Amino acid sequence: MSYGIYIGRHLTSDGHAWLAGYGDEPSSHWLEIIDRAEHGSDSTITVGVGPDSDMPGHRTEIPQADVTARHMRVSYSYYLGVPAPITNGGLNEYGVAVRDIWSTSCQALIDMTPKDQTGPNYSDLARIVLERAHTAREGVDIMARLIAEHGYSCYGGNSHIIADPDEAWVVIQFSGGKGLWVAERLGADDIRASRPGYVGVVPTEPDEKFLYPDHFIQTAIDLGWYDPASDQPFDVNSIYGDGKGPWKGMAWVEAEMRKRADSAPITFTDVCWAIQTERLTGDTAGYGQVVPLVHPRHPDLRMMWHAPVGPVTAPLVPVFLGQTEVPDEFALHRYLTTGEAHRFLDRRKEATAPDTVSHVPQGVEVSDSAVYQYKRLMHLAFQDEDLLKEVWDHWRLMEVQLAEQLPLVLRSAQLLLQSDEQELARRVLTRESRTWLGQGLEDCRAFVAAGHARLRLQDGLNRSRKPLAPEQFW
Repeated sequence: MSYGIYIGRHLTSDGHAWLAGYGDEPSSHWLEIIDRAEHGSDSTITVGVGPDSDMPGHRTEIPQADVTARHMRVSYSYYLGVPAPITNGGLNEYGVAVRDIWSTSCQALIDMTPKDQTGPNYSDLARIVLERAHTAREGVDIMARLIAEHGYSCYGGNSHIIADPDEAWVVIQFSGGKGLWVAERLGADDIRASRPGYVGVVPTEPDEKFLYPDHFIQTAIDLGWYDPASDQPFDVNSIYGDGKGPWKGMAWVEAEMRKRADSAPITFTDVCWAIQTERLTGDTAGYGQVVPLVHPRHPDLRMMWHAPVGPVTAPLVPVFLGQTEVPDEFALHRYLTTGEAHRFLDRRKEATAPDTVSHVPQGVEVSDSAVYQYKRLMHLAFQDEDLLKEVWDHWRLMEVQLAEQLPLVLRSAQLLLQSDEQELARRVLTRESRTWLGQGLEDCRAFVAAGHARLRLQDGLNRSRKPLAPEQFW
């Protein structure tokens, strides 16, 4: 399903907005930094879903942009048959951040969806916005144009939060093959959680806060779902969505964050808590991202806080757009990667059966997998409340200390960039992030060894088929 939360800049102690969230997918996850690239005038990209997807369609080619932006993202290998690699979003060099969040359409629209649907899927939209958008509003326009020109491939509806330092937009795309979407603007005083993505009552004409295509209202009228003579408001969620309004977990976390904002400005720790609390985050959360929405003096200084699994039992650690590499431990591994079960690190059958060759470099596969180790820690901690508290306190202290060190690292890199020493600045950023990620993983291994030994000696390892976990809203 995924989850995202936006906090407007007027509500924060730092004076800037935040976008945080995670993705809910059971497959492998890995961190990527994609360099800026130029493309030929006839370049294309493949988008959409295939015949094996849960809601089938046809993959098609659409034009590539002349230039695609440097960006960082988390990718994963499977969800409902959508072709890999898939992404829920990240952050680009212009300061545009994206989070994809599931948002189901009504059953009638799902039933109307053509079996040969074409056009970008939810991951394509997130990736393309990261590659092309200079502002959040431009990201909305890009999505609208792509859907109008090429269609939209779905598995039942979806949404995105697109944010920059000035504003954010919730954009919902609907099933049905009718090119339906709606966008709501969020500003400096807003708090918005999405799970699922939600837009309620909209005016019957687009304005500065709500955008949608020309046929958005008329389609509902033609289908008999809305009567303009009834004086009833146009409630998007009731007409085109699930009709449930904001879900309980969304309402709870928004209320909690608003309560904090009313008593004192929202801090970095508060923002992290919104995706760390065990009430919202568990095994389904594949990773964690917290993005400070700022405009530094150089794009290389843009950064996000990253956790390789749900951050209830993992630390959020700074990763910089200027880094030249991601540590092997946080890159793509064969662990949980769809299709790797029938592949080998062996090329003898490559000519006759190319899909039997692993997609993972051998040099990376021999490294430890951060996702695997942190998942071990998560499930040890979920079996031992004392360990869960100990792990929580340790990672939260680590994040506080990293937040104190971060300005000095950014300042060091900025001074080098101002002296036209980009290579040295990137070396500093890469070294610091690698060190911090490595320290966290080292501590994780220590917790895993100690926690497993303690539970084993106490005969406390849960060997039933009923996993233990804190109670969650969703």
